[in-house]
Amino acid sequence: MPHAPQPCAYCRKNASTEAVFPFCSERCKMADLGQWLTGGYRLSGAPHDPLESQDDESDPDSTSQERPS
Repeated sequence: MPHAPQPCAYCRKNASTEAVFPFCSERCKMADLGQWLTGGYRLSGAPHDPLESQDDESDPDSTSQERPS
């Protein structure tokens, strides 16, 4: 059962073929991929600091224990 025509996810023209759905062409498909790869699609907000999310390594209660010799 074919789906109802939907606009291209990139340029908003009518999507044409199943081969590149939800895009209208290979060009729009590659342009969208380029946006993902270069960071063009971002959420607004403060930048993420990966060092702050490493709670398990910076936890003062988790001290490394040495083996007795």
